[in-house]
Amino acid sequence: MTPASKSLTEGAICAVAGTALFLFTEDVEIPVFTLTKVGAVLMVVGGLQLLYGTYQAIRTRVTG
Repeated sequence: MTPASKSLTEGAICAVAGTALFLFTEDVEIPVFTLTKVGAVLMVVGGLQLLYGTYQAIRTRVTG
């Protein structure tokens, strides 16, 4: 598996998991943190990984 495809896969999984947490865990309360905030953070991290994976894929195609 190339580094670009690995980053894209990890980013997609993080984004989907973060979206699920953000949308479906409003009523769940945990003493330390809220799962909706964790979901928002995972969506951001997943989006950044998707952008980085796209950058890696483009860079690999351009440089050969």
